[in-house]
Amino acid sequence: MRLIIAEKPSLARAIAEALPGSMNRQDGAITCGTTTVTWCIGHLLEQAPPDAYDPADKQWRLDRLPIVPKRWKLTPRPQARGQLAVIRKLLKQAKEVVHAGDPDREGQLLVQEVIEHLGYRGPVQRLLISDLNRPAVSRALTVMKDNIAFQPLYRAAEARAQADWLYGINLTRAWTLTGRQAGFDGVLSIGRVQTPVLGLIVRRDNAIRDFVPYPFYPLWVDLQIAKGQLRAWWVPKETQPLDEQGRLIDRAPADALAARLPGATGQLTTLNQQEKRQNAPLPYSLSALQVDAARRFGLSAQAVLDTCQTLYERHRLITYPRSDCRYLPEEHFAGMGAVLSGACQQDATLSGWLAGADFTRRSKAWDDKKVGAHHALSPTGKTPDFNALSKQEGNVLRLIIRNVVAQFYPPLRTFEVKAEFTLLGEAFRASGQQVLDPGWKPLFTTREETPPLPPLTQGEPCQAQDAGVEVRETRPPEPFTDASLIKAMMNISRYVDDPDVRRTLRDTDGLGTEATRAGIIETLVKRGYLVRKQKALRATQLGSALIAALPSAVSTPERTALWEQRLQAIADAQDDPATFQHALLNDLLALLKQSDAGRLRQSLRTAQGEAGAPAKRPGKAKKRYTKNKRAETRRKAR
Repeated sequence: MRLIIAEKPSLARAIAEALPGSMNRQDGAITCGTTTVTWCIGHLLEQAPPDAYDPADKQWRLDRLPIVPKRWKLTPRPQARGQLAVIRKLLKQAKEVVHAGDPDREGQLLVQEVIEHLGYRGPVQRLLISDLNRPAVSRALTVMKDNIAFQPLYRAAEARAQADWLYGINLTRAWTLTGRQAGFDGVLSIGRVQTPVLGLIVRRDNAIRDFVPYPFYPLWVDLQIAKGQLRAWWVPKETQPLDEQGRLIDRAPADALAARLPGATGQLTTLNQQEKRQNAPLPYSLSALQVDAARRFGLSAQAVLDTCQTLYERHRLITYPRSDCRYLPEEHFAGMGAVLSGACQQDATLSGWLAGADFTRRSKAWDDKKVGAHHALSPTGKTPDFNALSKQEGNVLRLIIRNVVAQFYPPLRTFEVKAEFTLLGEAFRASGQQVLDPGWKPLFTTREETPPLPPLTQGEPCQAQDAGVEVRETRPPEPFTDASLIKAMMNISRYVDDPDVRRTLRDTDGLGTEATRAGIIETLVKRGYLVRKQKALRATQLGSALIAALPSAVSTPERTALWEQRLQAIADAQDDPATFQHALLNDLLALLKQSDAGRLRQSLRTAQGEAGAPAKRPGKAKKRYTKNKRAETRRKAR
């Protein structure tokens, strides 16, 4: 018997439907001829608790830290014991085993840890599926690979799971026990990704709270030129009172110049004119989709992920959604016209976009060198019944289809002009843009960002008709939203001060992964560290107090982003898990020495004083979190 172990029931059903022979459903499996397909229900196993290694660690004590297992143990999740027993029985009968986890690091871990935990030692093949439609699954079944090739990916995932355990268990116990000494009797949960994300929001909230606005004074002048009029803006010299962004912060020089300008003559001293071509935005990765869907429809990152999973698993309308890639395989180019024709049939907007596509046009999106374990999100070609989709599902699906259709549109062509005029010895700048060919732009917006300038000639004369001074005020930074926070997690190097670390992080995946970012945000909300206020994500008193009490190394993104870099190196067989864990333990020892009840007590008092109320315990949030996780497990089981 050949046994295929899928990551989830929906994937198992898609595989069974693509196999020859009639399907015979059993308890926890489907048989098709000589092949049996079974499945996991998310993770069937989890890291064993500390007391599984030493009963003395059931009680939380500072003098027992750090807890470091000598030999790692996995234990069955309580709700997964039945399915684990099914797989154990089938493995004993199997002559050939196929690993059919999702095509990413976590998917590799999820199935392989079950195979190894149950003691199977025979050869294993790897089945990679990113599209649940039958033709795509049938093709994947013909090109399976030896699972040995994916051992580095598994080791990286295993190293991540063990490192998260070490980091979370030890630091959570340390600061929770320190919290008790400081008079707080709740659990202070710390995680290697969730805590830096919380730190980003707390620091942004603090910047908003501490922001002191001040006025600045831009000066405009309306100029008459040979072929019309335009408005230009004064560029004050460095000798003027300016802020760091070059804005004038003393009105007197602006008023004095404005009074002298009407009737003054000058000339166009610098003229830059060039035609620019801008290619269509690439197809979506999950994070890029979450950013756009949050901005356009106000959806949370988790809502976008859940919607994509439904479009992928239930409706089979899109390819594998938890992708960090924005490129498509070159072999998909030839058939994409037919795929999009099927995807766009039942929707007037999509059909209109499709009518303008030129399927002989090849964009930069088709690039095998930039496609890794998975490719960008794409429609599968199955015709959607939009009446059967929710409004949210339809909106997200249209975005995904739009970005692929846009690859068959010409570039946006614009004529951009930047001009600098000199009057009374001062510089004034104007800019404009003329759209020569809208190309793909109407699929995204019909707005023109910058109006065009009249025709200009280098050196031509000008005369000031009118001038004025505006009073503007600096604004605080915007609070984080789901969209801006996901974008910040994707581009975490922008929030790193060390230039060497920033340079290193530019090429990494950022904070968290495509599959985990939405869950991290929701975890912080459920644990009482964040709240949603309309679209904004704001830290609670408890969240602010925790970040204030922690060493900056725990709440800033450098460490966890560098973790991701080390884990990727392990996945690429360029680093060793043992070396990674040894470095982590040295970090842990240093961090544990910094837990300070006095500092935590002061940060809790500060948070209470600023809010006028005591910091809330996360008890109810923790109960909601447990209830939601159980409900999620039941949904996956179905």
